[in-house]
Formats: sequence, structure tokens, C-alpha cells
Amino acid sequence: MTDIVPIRRALISVSDKTGLVAFGQALVAAGVEILSTGGSAKALRDSGIPVIEVSDHTGFPEILDGRVKTLVPQIHGGILARRDLPEHQAQMAAHNIAPIDLVAVNLYPFEATVARGAAFEDCIENIDIGGPALIRAAAKNHDFVTVLTEPSHYAEILAELATGGTTLATRRRLAAAAYARTASYDSAISTWFAARNGTMFPDRLTVSATLRETLRYGENPHQSAAFYTNGARAQDLRPGIATARQVQGKELSYNNLNDTDAAFEAVAEFDAPTIVIVKHANPCGVATAATMSDAWDAALRCDPESAFGGIVALNRTLDAETAEKIATIFTEVIVAPDADAAALALLARKKNLRVLLTGGLPNPAEPGMTVKSVAGGLLVQQRDAGRIALSGLKTVTQRAPTAAELDDLLFAFRVCKHVKSNAIIYAKNGATMGIGAGQMSRVNAARIAAWKAEDAARKAGLPQSLAIGSVVASDAFFPFADGLEAAIAAGATAVIQPGGSMRDPEVIAAADAAGIAMVLTGMRHFRH
Repeated sequence: MTDIVPIRRALISVSDKTGLVAFGQALVAAGVEILSTGGSAKALRDSGIPVIEVSDHTGFPEILDGRVKTLVPQIHGGILARRDLPEHQAQMAAHNIAPIDLVAVNLYPFEATVARGAAFEDCIENIDIGGPALIRAAAKNHDFVTVLTEPSHYAEILAELATGGTTLATRRRLAAAAYARTASYDSAISTWFAARNGTMFPDRLTVSATLRETLRYGENPHQSAAFYTNGARAQDLRPGIATARQVQGKELSYNNLNDTDAAFEAVAEFDAPTIVIVKHANPCGVATAATMSDAWDAALRCDPESAFGGIVALNRTLDAETAEKIATIFTEVIVAPDADAAALALLARKKNLRVLLTGGLPNPAEPGMTVKSVAGGLLVQQRDAGRIALSGLKTVTQRAPTAAELDDLLFAFRVCKHVKSNAIIYAKNGATMGIGAGQMSRVNAARIAAWKAEDAARKAGLPQSLAIGSVVASDAFFPFADGLEAAIAAGATAVIQPGGSMRDPEVIAAADAAGIAMVLTGMRHFRH
């Protein structure tokens, strides 16, 4: 097997014409003959680059409105023939088939066509047939053929041509990339078809992703890690961490990305100016207010100790006043849709602080799927897009909540959705007062949240717990009255919970005995 393979003839057929002319010029300068089709041939020819139309090379015209251009023996034979087998060489000579040494193909923009909401027929017409066949053929015969599927590959190949040809190591790496591309392409098509057919969970699930960056390590230094996007173009991605532009700070870690995603998804739940502070994937302070600066003050008050070294997410443009306040404590990441120049200039003094601008907010009601690996398989579910409105609440106690309590109940239950179960949230005036997260028993979550509210009050120099006069939200039903009783003892005046326990009457009776209001949602928000 020859390591270095010269390139004498190339087939170029690309939808993405980035860098095409410069690539074609360099190939011709290196003595390479170019075969091409359609728009690629026109772009090359219009730039004065000599090119041979595939139909002229094969003697067979394009047919069926261009659906069949390269699916002919003269092309696939030239790609697939093994140069080390005399019988292959003899057959090529007998059928007047010329070898093709390089295939540069990128595919019809199916993913982009779907993303822009094109009609069914347009999507079908943007399913490439000849392109994947060419790519797969060239990748299979990588011992002798170089395959390029991205414009980013051009420069490397031109550099190798200057030394006489492409290396086997390069051809094998590009072959692997080629098969990954066709697999991704087919995955996008199959996923789209399944959705069009109303199939949420098809018999065979395909998952495609594109490497964005290799990370320093995973959750711990002994674990390797990487960050992938879902394979779509940046402009087609759901706004969030995958669309974020890092404008300053150190390299993001696995934990930074995970926590930042949790914070940004949570802050997107709220319409008013809101700040969410996250530590270890759990909110430790959430507040809405008239201004971002006021929201920061209220969110930080909930748990200033946990906020140290946390992630701060905003659902509005970051302004200088808010940035200056955030900068007073150690913060790992700030993420927002945008930031004004004054805020960025102020934060630039914090060289290690990562600042991410996403360009938009994710829609919390947008359908989608989440995927989690387990031993030997994947757990796949719909994203938790559930949201309870005022009309969805059912009052089950003798006392109904006041209008102010109702606002806080809905706020607290929305926060609950983003806190690890078991979760208890105390809230007042559009801000969290205490958060109990990830506990094995609900009563302990209520106690921990109450203790945090007391501790936060003490740190703020206040005479009584922040939980006094608050409302309380539970992500799932109270299995016993003890969890509610702990919240009542902490000073809560109203409670929101899904209901559905066999002991609901006991829990409701405890609420009535204390004179507090209770509403049921009929929807839980477990988060594991």
C-alpha cells in the first residue's frame, strides 16, 4: 500500500461554495484536472478555472431535472477502483473509466431547509442522493482516494499536495469524517420523517452531534470530556449555551457548561427582568424585579454564601450597574442574551470571569427531547415544557390565596421546575427566600430551605427569617403532612403543590388547621 498518493483528477460538487474558487485555482496550478457539475462547474468556469462537465466526461447527460448526474459507472468506477489490483485496472481500461483521486462534495442543505420551515416538497428535493453515494464510495476506497466534505479541509490538502500527494493517515481521518457526515445527514432526514409522521419515539433512534470543542476534563480531572452541538448550523440552534459567544474569560469547563445551561434555561422561564444564580446545577437565588440591578440584589440575598463561585444568568441585556454589583463577588460565569459596552468594559477587569452572550433566549415551551445515558442504553424523554397558569390552579383549602400570594406561588412553582428533586422553595415578592434541593425526603427539603432562609436573614442583619410571610412550592406532592407542617413552622402562608397523594386530605386538613391557603397544580416537576 502506498502512503503518499498523488492527485491527478478531482471531482468537485458542492452546495457550500466557501473557498471553492481558491481551491480550484490551487488544484489547477498543481496540474489537477477538475470534473464538476451544475453550480460548482459554473462558479469555477466563471472564475476562469478550466473544468470538465461530468456529462462530457461520461458521455451521459444529466437527467430527471438533475436528480441523476454522477450515478454512473464512469464516475463510481473511477472512485472505487483499486489501483493495486490488475483486474480492476483491466476493467477500467476495457470500459474507458479514468481514475478519480479526489472527491470534494458537500451535501444539499437539507438541515437548513427544514430549519427555515420549508414546505414538505422543498425538503424532499433537498435530500441529496448522489452526494452521499460519492462520499461513501471515496471514503471506502481511501487507500487511493481523498474525500473532502467541508471547505475547512481544503487548506490541509493543498499543503499536502505541495509535498507530492496526500498521506494515508490524512485519507483515513477524512474517510472517518466523511462517514460521520453522511450518518449525520441521514439522521437529520430520519428524524424529520419521524416527526412528520407523528412518531415521537421511532423504532431506531439516531443521534447526531458536531464537536464544538474538547474540554480540559469532565466533572473531575480524571474524566475526559467534550462539548458537542446538535449538528445544525449555529443560526438554526435553540438559543442557549450552544449559540453562546464567549467574549472574555478562561476556558469553559464541563461543570461550567452544565451549570450555565441550567441557569440560562431557568432564567428563560420568566418574562419580567430576572436573575438566576446557580451553584452545582441548582438555583441558589432567583428574583424578578423592575430592573436587573434590583433583581440581582434580591437573588443574592437568598443565599449569598452559595452564590460565591456560582453562575449568574440574566434574561435581559447586562447593564453596567448590574455588572458592577455582580463583580463584587467571585463569579465563574455570567450568561445573558447581550451586554452593553459599559458592562463589558467594567467586567474586562476580571480576566478570569467568563462572559457568554447567547443572542437570544430559549423558549421554555418549545418541544424537544432530552437524552441521558444509562448502562447499555439511553433514556429519552420530552423536555419539561410544562407551565401552570393562574387558570390551572385549584384551591382546596378554606382560605383562598390573595392576589399577591398567587403571583408568588406561580413564581415559586416555576423555580421548582429547575431545582433537583426533592425540591422546596420559599418565595416572597418575586424572589426566592430559601431553597431546599436534592433531598431524599421532602420534609428535610422543607427544613433545609427554612434553615437557609433563617441563615440568609442573619447574614443580612434582619430580625426574622426570610421565610416569614412567604409562600412555599413543592415540586411533587406531600406524601405526609410533616413536610407542609415544617413549612408552616417556617412561616409560610400559602402553598402550591401538584397534589395526588393518597394522604391529600390529611395534608389539606393541616393547611386548614394553620389557616394557610393551598392550591393544587395537577402537574409535578421532578428533576433528577
